[in-house]
Amino acid sequence: MILAAVVFLVLLALLGAPIFLVIGAGALIAFHSVQIDSSAIIVEMYRLASLPALMAIPLFTFSGFMLAKSQSPQRLLRLANALFGWVPGGVAVAALVSCAVFTAFTGASGVTIIALGGILYPILLQQNYSEKFTLGLLTTTGSLGLLFPPSLPIILYGLIAKVSIDKLFLAGLAPGIFLIFILSLFGIIAGARSGFVRKPFSFSEVASSMRESIWEIPLPFLIIGGIYGGFFTATEASAIMAFYVVLAETWIYRDIRLKKDLPGIVVESLVLVGAILMVMGLALGLTNYLIDEQIPMRLFEWVHRYVANKTVFLLILNLFLLVMNMIEMFSAIIIVVPLIVPVALEYGIDPIHLGIIFLLNLEIGYMTAPFGLNLFLSSMRFGKPVTQIYSAALPFWLILMGALALVTYVPQMSLFLLQ
Repeated sequence: MILAAVVFLVLLALLGAPIFLVIGAGALIAFHSVQIDSSAIIVEMYRLASLPALMAIPLFTFSGFMLAKSQSPQRLLRLANALFGWVPGGVAVAALVSCAVFTAFTGASGVTIIALGGILYPILLQQNYSEKFTLGLLTTTGSLGLLFPPSLPIILYGLIAKVSIDKLFLAGLAPGIFLIFILSLFGIIAGARSGFVRKPFSFSEVASSMRESIWEIPLPFLIIGGIYGGFFTATEASAIMAFYVVLAETWIYRDIRLKKDLPGIVVESLVLVGAILMVMGLALGLTNYLIDEQIPMRLFEWVHRYVANKTVFLLILNLFLLVMNMIEMFSAIIIVVPLIVPVALEYGIDPIHLGIIFLLNLEIGYMTAPFGLNLFLSSMRFGKPVTQIYSAALPFWLILMGALALVTYVPQMSLFLLQ
């Protein structure tokens, strides 16, 4: 019966069934097999609806959609270029910083490649960067920033793993800045080799771009500073950000028309939120079954039988996560996290540190061949064969893998701000 159920669920997924349907069917079959009433799934949905932190998901998602639909990406890019364009490789640095900030606020890899990729691609080529470097950089920046607040994957991980979202926000800062730093060094070296002509630093251009972005510049400081300063929680920050973004983009910049554009953005963002909540509710029901049947403990016993060393376990965990995180982002978090958290705890791995490892794997998984989502998005966005994207992304992938090893085996990189 179990084998037949697994085959049935795999066929559903291959036939393109929505992920919530596959998870829900799995939960129903699992509870039926142990003669537990299916209302256990609905109970989990009710419990999910009562979580205070849940409100942050629709509000941050809506804010991200608002920024993506406005002229915010162009203003952000102009400011970053004014600040870093004078450095050899400064355009690459500007691309990394602007894409990381944009991804953090939108919480979605594909949005960044589509919104900023088309703007950055010709600019980088004009600065004598090779096409290979340009494609690799833009493919990488598509998911760069998922470690920064108010990234939606951080919130989801915190809810599923039942750890502090505020602590996860804080723990992701240092690894996230480190990633931008090492990739910026690579961009500077590539810029020097390409014969890049420095753009003279201009105070007037910096001032002009800052004036243009004057209402968007305070946003990261307001949200991040407010959370870490203890002025408000992540949930309260989501409401503040939503109000601020609506005010800035509709009344001040007027990029989004209140009556014509805003309702469509609300609907579009809430459709995504509804899908996330449906998957979360059903996944938590399935998680209850896994816990009741002691599946994580059995998994730990099996792993511990063959892997007694924590170092080797972390290596295997990273390989597993890289493969799993090539699938759709929210599904990866909701399906995998309940399985790995109890096992990792048995090896003495801090759940906050585990969250940063997971999210960094998520960033890298998006650009891991052959199925990483960013690879296919870049192929479609820039009209290049996916094999060419594989080759272009490889040097960046290797750099990020080195960073992953450092973050994995030096937990203080993630945890020192929490002490």
